[in-house]
This record gives sequence, structure tokens and C-alpha cells, in this order.
Amino acid sequence: MAEITADMVKNLRTATSAGVLDCRKALAEADGNFDKAVEFLRKKGLASAAKKSSRDTKEGMIGHYIHSGAKMASLVELNCETDFVARTEQFQQLAKDLAMHVVAARPQFLSRENVPQDTVEREKAIYREQMAASGKPAAVIDKIVDGKLDKWYSEFCFLEQPFVKDPDTKIQDLLTSAVASLGENIRVGRFERLEIGG
Repeated sequence: MAEITADMVKNLRTATSAGVLDCRKALAEADGNFDKAVEFLRKKGLASAAKKSSRDTKEGMIGHYIHSGAKMASLVELNCETDFVARTEQFQQLAKDLAMHVVAARPQFLSRENVPQDTVEREKAIYREQMAASGKPAAVIDKIVDGKLDKWYSEFCFLEQPFVKDPDTKIQDLLTSAVASLGENIRVGRFERLEIGG
């Protein structure tokens, strides 16, 4: 059993923002291995984030971003459970980052559940037509259409888009990570993007 030093706990806290006791427990579970301890904390945080997803979010703030030149701007309603969390620097930075993302990535819908059914059917029809001359079996075409539709969702649905500051992270994953570290349910209520002449 590796000895868990105060420096090890401090370094893990700095990297993950987890509490002292959680860091000490994670390091003990991982036998002092830093990377395994980080993974342990992430799994624990994601599990607790999933439990919090049904809780009410009646507090929050409006994140805003105005692009240089003042020709594009956005507003994002970011909700949480308490005013205490809404005032934290991490929550406010998240709201600003999301607003900046809206300007850059131009999402049209919040999530795939918000896409009107006629829009989904139109996209499917386009993909089926593209595949019509391929000679592939219907079941294969259906899978290809589903794959193309998933890609379309990731381009136009805010929560499924890759975050502009870190393309390996989807917006929903960014929110889940914030839930894990702030300890409250956090969700995007709505967003608006404005552009001169747009």
C-alpha cells in the first residue's frame, strides 16, 4: 500500500477540484497512482452528476458574448439549483464560454429532442435519396441514414456540438463535468444568437 502524502492530495485537488477527503480516498483506491485516482474521481463525479439530472434548476444567469466588431452576439440562459453556485467563478465562466460557443458554432436547436419532426424527416429523405443509386440493401441504407443523421445532430444541436475551445469535448460533456465539480444540476435553458444582417 503506497503512502498517501499531503502533496499527493494537494496535486490531485488542483487537477480535479475534488474535496480533500475524496482525493485521499481516490489515491488510496488507486494505490497512490495519480492517473488512476483522477479516473476514479471522474467516474464518481459522472455517476453523481447523473443522479442530479432530475433536480430543479430555478437559479442561474444569462451568459453573454459580443464578438469583436460588435456584429455578432449571443445570450445563453444557464440554470442551476442555487444562487450560491450561480455566483461562483466556474459557473459564470461556463456561461460566458457557452455564449461564445453559440456565436462561433451557430447551433440551431438546443438538443435533438427540440428538432421538429418534419425537419428530421426532410434530412432522412435527402440521405435516402443520396443512397438510392448505391445498390445497398435497405437495412444497410437505414444504418447509413442514421449515421448521417447523428452527424447532422452534432452540427446543429447545441448540446451535441464539439466545444469550440476543446473540440474533443461535447457541450453536454462540459455541462456534466460542471455538475460533477459544482455538485448541482446544471442545464441550458435557451440560447439566442444575433448577427447584423443575419
